[in-house]
Amino acid sequence: MEPNADRDSKHALIIGASRGLGLGLAREYLRRGWHVVASVRNNAGREALQSLPAAVEGKLSVPTLDVNCREDIDSLRRDLKEQPLDLLLINAGVAGDPTVPAEEVSAYDFAEVMLTNALAPVRLTAAFNSHVKSGGVIAATSSNMGSVSSNSGDGWEVYRASKAALNQLMKSFAARHEGDCRTYLLVSPGWVRTDMGGSNAPLDVETSAAGIADTNRDLSGGWRRSFCRLSLPSDPVVGLPARRAPRVGGSCP
Repeated sequence: MEPNADRDSKHALIIGASRGLGLGLAREYLRRGWHVVASVRNNAGREALQSLPAAVEGKLSVPTLDVNCREDIDSLRRDLKEQPLDLLLINAGVAGDPTVPAEEVSAYDFAEVMLTNALAPVRLTAAFNSHVKSGGVIAATSSNMGSVSSNSGDGWEVYRASKAALNQLMKSFAARHEGDCRTYLLVSPGWVRTDMGGSNAPLDVETSAAGIADTNRDLSGGWRRSFCRLSLPSDPVVGLPARRAPRVGGSCP
């Protein structure tokens, strides 16, 4: 990507965009006229993105990125050069086996879920933080399952733990960067009809992606930390308005 190309346009880096919600987010931002860098883990995830009209129009680039590989992260940083970003959106994650109790999960499987869902997003935030403009947004996909108080069982134990860890680590990162004029968000997309969410989920990908994009837009513009949950408008019990932390550190340019 040329560092001076289309500087008046909006630019997003979406990590984990080969299918499901990530693919839907890439579509949504392209629909809104953004330039999108949408990463995939391997070539198998590239086909759906490259079939989008924006790929032909030059508004979409699709790099390969393993979020647990520092060399891949460094390579993407070099490729982006000095390209400023309006949005860094980290969506990549793994579920593990939701039926296995935590004490029965192998150390390898436990580490894979924790590294991918909790540590990798913080590393990516640190790696691309300087690329995000003042007033821009850094968002990571979390989950209502990360809530300790709302945990009533029903499986997904290691996945739940990974999202709780993600919430703590991202909040710690944001606290260390207080006043840097960027918005840090943890966004729970709701129960979405994807491979993970299943066919009974009430939200389709398009609705969830549009809601996330609206939230990112509405909370941009200065330093704040928020956890945002999305739901159907008719479901006020699940829905929670975004909580805006006050802007600190003086005015942002």
